[in-house]
Amino acid sequence: MTEVTMDKIVNLAKRRGFTFQSSEIYGGLSSCWDYGPLGIALKRNVKDAWWRTMVESRSDIEGIDCSILMHPKVWEASGHLEGFTDPLVDCRTCKARFRADQMDQAQCAKKPSKKPGEHSECDLTDARHFNLMFKTFMGPVEDTASTVFMRPETAQGIFVNFQNILTTARQRIPFGIAQMGKSFRNEITPGNFLFRTREFEQMEMEFFVKPGDDDEWYDYWSKERLDWYKRLGIREDNLRLRVHEPDELAHYAKACVDVEYNFPIGWSELEGIANRTDFDLRKHSEHSGKDLRFFDEAARERYFPYVIEPAAGADRATLAFLVDAYDEDDADGEERAVLRFHPTLAPVKVAVFPLMRKEGQPELANKIADTLRPHFTVQYDQAGSIGRRYRRQDEIGTPYGVTVDHQTSEDETVTLRDRDTMEQQRIKIDALIPELHQRLAKPWQR
Repeated sequence: MTEVTMDKIVNLAKRRGFTFQSSEIYGGLSSCWDYGPLGIALKRNVKDAWWRTMVESRSDIEGIDCSILMHPKVWEASGHLEGFTDPLVDCRTCKARFRADQMDQAQCAKKPSKKPGEHSECDLTDARHFNLMFKTFMGPVEDTASTVFMRPETAQGIFVNFQNILTTARQRIPFGIAQMGKSFRNEITPGNFLFRTREFEQMEMEFFVKPGDDDEWYDYWSKERLDWYKRLGIREDNLRLRVHEPDELAHYAKACVDVEYNFPIGWSELEGIANRTDFDLRKHSEHSGKDLRFFDEAARERYFPYVIEPAAGADRATLAFLVDAYDEDDADGEERAVLRFHPTLAPVKVAVFPLMRKEGQPELANKIADTLRPHFTVQYDQAGSIGRRYRRQDEIGTPYGVTVDHQTSEDETVTLRDRDTMEQQRIKIDALIPELHQRLAKPWQR
């Protein structure tokens, strides 16, 4: 099996235009990344797949898009102002900062060890709590009255809109509200490429249920979210569910399980599914003075719904799909790097090549590419040998290649090449669109 390292993924991502360091020409900004043409296409496909599954294919989940800036009392009610902190320690010698729960990484950069190439342990300060929310000011005067925060999660926008969605969408318990959007956390120790960043995009859904039905829905969403990654091509042996121990649970949670992925850095959280009980709606009711209870007409009772929350990161999911797709094999006697994306996620679906830059082949290939573009994401490439062009498309995960050659002008056929098997088939130009639709829609396995 191919060994996948983070260095391989980072190098490929930069070389092929998936991601770039933010503000790179100025030396970069730590743990901030820009998505290039292929990267934003991949990430958008991940988000679109999530939205189709969670919202468009269901009648019991509604979509929402809330403002990043919210009233400061939202964060007071949710507990973020008081409790959204990490314990922080500093090294008195090298001035590096560490989370108190990651003390094993505290190697001093300025104090060499007796062993060559190693450093001594840091001289650490006592731990102090550090709030992870970014603070800014709304209005022309920077005083405490205008202090607002960049949201650290998208969930609270859903909770404060619970009654709005309940009324306007005419939903009844059980139902969910889903949202995708940017969140911001002033992480002490971000890193590992896209795995932990200070600016990131979340895909969260809050599913409101009757108290007493929460265990059943918690089990349902735990399985459903694990299966979603499998359906989109992630290998089953790289996924697992890890149940949180009681001492790991957030103060509001009755239960929580992580979908974990075996990243190059080891098993780490890909998505969390939590039973948040009625904590959020109850707290926002107390702080706002608005009654956020649900009235059950059949039972003639009011209650605060319990909430089951599947919460995923679009960036972290994109990284997992990128890592899992990476493979190396032999192609005609030479090593080939290939991204075996599920066709749904592939940034480019079809590449079109003229075999040679003469005999009208480029013109015909461009015409075919234009015909395909209304149906698929297409890339045209005529630079270099056909073998080199195939390798470039394999490395960015394009499922199919269409080659125009001297025979095309004779019988109106082209060569259709499969990324995974590298098999080639002659096919009529007029049959290309239905054939590609059929191939891209069929069940896919690695």
